[in-house]
Amino acid sequence: EVTKLQNHLRLLREEYVKLQKRLADVEKKYQVLSASAGQSGDNNFVTRLLNTVADLFDKPLYSDLVVHLEGGHSIHGHRFVLAARSDCWGVEDLSKVAELHITDIQYKVSYALMKWVYTDDINIESDSGFLLDLLRAATRFKLEHLRQRCENGLMSYVNMKNCIQFYQTAEEMNAVLLKSHCSELISNHWNDFTSEDFATMPAALLYKMFKAKTDYPLHTAIRARREDVVFLYLIEFDSQLSVKLNEVDTKGDLPLDLALKSRQESIAQTLISHHVDTSRRDNTGRALLHKAIKRGDEFSSMFLIKNKADVNMVTHLDKESPLHMAASLNPALTSEEVMAGLARICELLLGTGAHVNAQDAAGRQGTPLHNAIFCKNRPVFDVLIQKGRPDLELKNADGFTVLWLALQEGESVDGRTEDLYGENSFAACLLKHGSNPNSTEPDSGDTVLHCAARQGNEKAAIFLASHGSKPSLANHKGETPLHIACEKGLTNLVKVLLNKGGNPNAQTRTIEPPLSSLPSELLTDADTAPVSQQTPLHLALLSNHADILAIFLQFKLEAAQCSENNKVIPNFNIKDSDGQTVLGLALWSHLYEESAKLLGAGANINEKNSDGLTLLHQAIEKQDISGALFLIEHQADLAMKTSENQTPLQHAIERHLPVVVEVLCQRGVDMDMVDDHGNCPLWQALDTGQEDIAQTLVKQGCDVDLWLPGPGGCHQSLLHRAIDQNNEPVACFLIRSKCDLNSPRRPGPNGEGGEEARDGSTPLHLACAWGMELVVQTLMEHGVAVNTQVSVTVTMMIHVADNCSCVGMCTAMVIHAIRIDFEGNVPLLGC
Repeated sequence: EVTKLQNHLRLLREEYVKLQKRLADVEKKYQVLSASAGQSGDNNFVTRLLNTVADLFDKPLYSDLVVHLEGGHSIHGHRFVLAARSDCWGVEDLSKVAELHITDIQYKVSYALMKWVYTDDINIESDSGFLLDLLRAATRFKLEHLRQRCENGLMSYVNMKNCIQFYQTAEEMNAVLLKSHCSELISNHWNDFTSEDFATMPAALLYKMFKAKTDYPLHTAIRARREDVVFLYLIEFDSQLSVKLNEVDTKGDLPLDLALKSRQESIAQTLISHHVDTSRRDNTGRALLHKAIKRGDEFSSMFLIKNKADVNMVTHLDKESPLHMAASLNPALTSEEVMAGLARICELLLGTGAHVNAQDAAGRQGTPLHNAIFCKNRPVFDVLIQKGRPDLELKNADGFTVLWLALQEGESVDGRTEDLYGENSFAACLLKHGSNPNSTEPDSGDTVLHCAARQGNEKAAIFLASHGSKPSLANHKGETPLHIACEKGLTNLVKVLLNKGGNPNAQTRTIEPPLSSLPSELLTDADTAPVSQQTPLHLALLSNHADILAIFLQFKLEAAQCSENNKVIPNFNIKDSDGQTVLGLALWSHLYEESAKLLGAGANINEKNSDGLTLLHQAIEKQDISGALFLIEHQADLAMKTSENQTPLQHAIERHLPVVVEVLCQRGVDMDMVDDHGNCPLWQALDTGQEDIAQTLVKQGCDVDLWLPGPGGCHQSLLHRAIDQNNEPVACFLIRSKCDLNSPRRPGPNGEGGEEARDGSTPLHLACAWGMELVVQTLMEHGVAVNTQVSVTVTMMIHVADNCSCVGMCTAMVIHAIRIDFEGNVPLLGC
């Protein structure tokens, strides 16, 4: 593309040269025609005169003058021809000289000039150097027409690279056409020129050009590195310098900043001597010192600081001071040389009164030290911490001290933390210089150690625990760092905290719900108090971190054998606000192996919760069969009762747990103990329809009769009770379980009971009286005695006869009685 464009330009230039020649020919013909107006043909006087003059070039004919050229050359000249062209040939009177010396002009140039004088012909295809020399000669001898021809010829050679040089030449020779052409080209490419392009131009001419081409000649002169032009500007605008020296140009640059950026110290010092404002802001609100530091420019920064720039001036929006900016440069994106320079800048800033504790407004409200840590700017950090004496407890908008920020930033570097918490780390240096590892958040009471653990930053937390953080400081909720570590499952941190004296028995504080004064029936789950009084191990188990339990067990074993007195031995029987111990929580998490170890470590298997339930009762209430079996197997007390006076057996029946019932029976629990309602386990199971549990009880040897107080204080069996309550399924189950079928009710120990205790009514009598056909049939099938009479000599048939709806039952009894009485004693027939 470049070659193609160059070819196009070459062709255009050739066409331009042809047009110039054609124009010269046309002008010549026009002049001839004008001179010979009224004459016709080529033989007119003017034409013949011009041809004669052309033929006289370097001819001795009519020659009255010798023109000496460079190199010993000479040509024959004619005074009248030279006089016709110009009056200025370097002699006072051409008519009085016989020789003309122009040996100071290059031969080919002087020869071409003399030829043009005679023939009006010139080769404008010659190179630009030849045309420039010819232009100078034409200017010298005031050959105006030749000057124009040379200017037109030179225009085809002007380009962006040489237009400034041609402009300078045109100015020297007052070549108006060429100068105008160059000026237009310079304007079109103004932003493409560098200081080197203006290096050779005289100051006055360059200053004149700058004023013509730009609205900010001072800025342009500094960019062109022309101190002489700057001097001319200062002279011209001496009365306006307070404004002119502090103007911002269209690119947003200030004169002093331009001089400093380009290391033109002499110009910068000149501006200082003319009282330039070293703290002037640009259009973005940044002062010169801000801009210098932002680009890592040590030279400019040092110059400005030494020349009284405001070291505490902040930007408009972010409120960043120079120290903030220096601290905010990232070493990963900046060379070591620049970073070292920034450190020196900061040292000078601090030495000239920069505020080390100033806070910016860039979203974080951090101090310079915050920024240095955030950007991992170690050179600036070292200067600030060693020279600035900063307040290490100041917090940014996020509530972070520099120590917390150092710990937080350390963990976030691609997971690589080998050196981030070493003795030369930011955090270690902060601690060495007085940073408080136990500072707390006012709202939560969390220490830095709490925060590190809560964030899961285990290495940072271990670093703190190893560098003076107190492991047992509690926050407003009563949580110690050990609580947080256990809740987050930070096993390594848990080990360190325990060995550093962390209290494994510390409990969280009780938190009253906001509506605790309301009646309980009006409270929702959200209104009730959350569980509190939890130890660290409670939280670990609630968060399913079983490995933490193993650490506590091992620690208790080691602490018991250790002579150090700073270690607190764990107590596994501490209850939370719900009365739960860690053993219970382990059981509900089905951590049976760990639960067994807790028991071995002293956990109480019979501990009760706030509802008065032992762990066994709680397991039964939760219908946690495996948990209940674990507790039974590990010798839980099987006789302990609930606050409602229930034994584990009764509770298991109530919660429909046949497997647990069977194991309890096998363990020898009292299967005939009655509850507060007078119900034995067998009756409890049967009355609630749990025949499978009832069968288990019978199988395990419970008393199927179990005489207990009945109506009026009499004693009755379970069968009497079932028939009396018209409960056929229970009665039939008891009959099938081989209970006593024939015994009537009897008086109590002290003769209690009314007629029912003495009427001799057997279960069969009672069943007949109640019309319980299925019970009667079941009794008959299981060998009930049918010839028993009541004391009032009223047989069972009378009872049957009184119940007209029991014809089927009566028939069944008669048939059955006939079948079983082979000796003729048929009391039913005897009636």
